[in-house]
Amino acid sequence: MAAKKPAPPRPVPRLYLATPVVDDPAPLVASLPGLLAGADVAALLLRLKPSDPRGMTSRIKALAPAVQDSGAALLIDGNIELVARAGADGAHLTGIDALQDALPTLKPDRIAGVGGLSTRHDSMTAGEAGADYVLFGEPDSHGQRPSPDAIAERLQWWAELFEPPCVGFAATFDEAREFAAAGADFVLVGDMVWNDPRGAAAALMDAQQAIRQGHAMSGTSRPGMMPA
Repeated sequence: MAAKKPAPPRPVPRLYLATPVVDDPAPLVASLPGLLAGADVAALLLRLKPSDPRGMTSRIKALAPAVQDSGAALLIDGNIELVARAGADGAHLTGIDALQDALPTLKPDRIAGVGGLSTRHDSMTAGEAGADYVLFGEPDSHGQRPSPDAIAERLQWWAELFEPPCVGFAATFDEAREFAAAGADFVLVGDMVWNDPRGAAAALMDAQQAIRQGHAMSGTSRPGMMPA
């Protein structure tokens, strides 16, 4: 009997960078090219300050070249009606209902990712509905989130059983390391990067290093591509 072919090694998880809430895009337009050139960022999640649709569309269009020219995907936090109009690559939705409402607008050409999945059943429902990724560990509307161990457990469960990529929301470098080890395909970082007193570039590089350390501790086999 032929020996079972070993599974290919799991690619190193990639960074998924969430912006601060953006009102004036000019500072990000200036800083993003250098920031994205220095780290392996698969996608950027743009969080917009609410305003009129025309104003938000203008902010997306101002930032899109800096993101997409680096090879990263540009996703909008909600606001699915602006995605195609502004030339973004997709949207991140919160909760099953928001995902299901967005799928007819976004699919098949754009990415539809989802978070706000408080139960395993919700996660499986999202995967079956056609989510391009599931996010675990982000704060809820009250700023509360599961413990790092609980997030890592959910990531490991998903990575072992399901095909769509999973993303771990990391609030610290230790969490980035732990979630990469648990089987995350992507690690989302945000305020921990922008609020670092050393600057965003140094923080992003440290997050990437933590992910690589976590990956070296992991023996899981997983695909590692952000859907296009």
